[in-house]
Amino acid sequence: MRRTVFNEDHEAFRDTIRAFIEAEVAPVYEDWENAGHPPRDFYYKLGELGVFGIQVPEEYGGAGETSFKYQAVVSEECARAGVSFGGYGVHVNLVLPYLLKYGNEEQKKRWLPAFVSGAMMTAIAMTEPGTGSDLAGMQTTAKRDGDHYVLNGAKTFITGGVLADRVLVVARTSPATPENRRAGLSILAVDTRSEGYAVGRKLEKIGLRSSDTAELSFTDVRVPVEDLLGEEGRGFEYLTHNLAEERLGIATSSYASAAAAVEFARRYVQERTVFGKTVSSFQNTKFVLAECATEVEAARSLVDRCIEALDAGELTPADAAVCKLFCTEVQARVVDKCLQLHGGYGYILEYPIARLYADARVTRIYGGTSEVLKTIIAKDIQV
Repeated sequence: MRRTVFNEDHEAFRDTIRAFIEAEVAPVYEDWENAGHPPRDFYYKLGELGVFGIQVPEEYGGAGETSFKYQAVVSEECARAGVSFGGYGVHVNLVLPYLLKYGNEEQKKRWLPAFVSGAMMTAIAMTEPGTGSDLAGMQTTAKRDGDHYVLNGAKTFITGGVLADRVLVVARTSPATPENRRAGLSILAVDTRSEGYAVGRKLEKIGLRSSDTAELSFTDVRVPVEDLLGEEGRGFEYLTHNLAEERLGIATSSYASAAAAVEFARRYVQERTVFGKTVSSFQNTKFVLAECATEVEAARSLVDRCIEALDAGELTPADAAVCKLFCTEVQARVVDKCLQLHGGYGYILEYPIARLYADARVTRIYGGTSEVLKTIIAKDIQV
């Protein structure tokens, strides 16, 4: 079906990203996976390409676009090639919305030019070893001491945490109240060069191996009060504000992964022969790919509707939950079926379908587990 969500500018940008991946990423991607992240200078290349600054206002060195569609193009092209841009997604899709909405003018002038160029890579630290999805239960504290906060605690599963230059750390600046467990949380933009800030283990994951994920610890880290993002005590409110866009970003990459899996499988079955015939000639193969293509089309239509809603300021948390839940489940089914069509070679990492399979599993966990999303959807339909 013809898509209407993208215009000529988006397609020209798509051509640029596709060429960049072919020249700068695909030839060395195996090295990135072995290292656990891209080389640091890769992010400067992304900065030179302009992808970090698309949604950053022009006065801070960006392009001033407000649409999410350019980020969707990047997700689709990375999936198409079976690669990842490492910490790019967290930097642009998670951190940037907080800086734009809650940063004051001084902070934007101080941080955004470096954000755009790739000189300052960012991450966000919410999850703790004992909290998971229960953000209100976090134990990391930041106590005011004159013109600084003193930060103590630990975070885990921090994507981009190894190479980040500044991390948005969610910490408790005052105790929770019996009436509201979510009260008292704040967001501090912490310089990773600060004394007492430490990167622990780089976590070894099943998939997403070119994206670094780390444990962080804070021991009496002194954070200037001018690095508080927004107002003290409103952190939980800020976090929920961006969840819809975060979940749409995951849904977009999940749909794109499923679409890429169909294309990888289609090419493979046309080339592979068994019993003297191509695998594509068997009715089972045709039916499986037809099923997968249908699910991908449904996911694409839902993603496109939600992208338009986000750009119009109308995407609700429940809408985003529906989109992420559906697209990640489609991804799981489609990638699995397409791997099966590869036979034994589907289990070999040199084939992109194997990486897609390993990468797919986390999408039903991060950004809100499928179970959490079902709770949101059930509440929205008043069940």
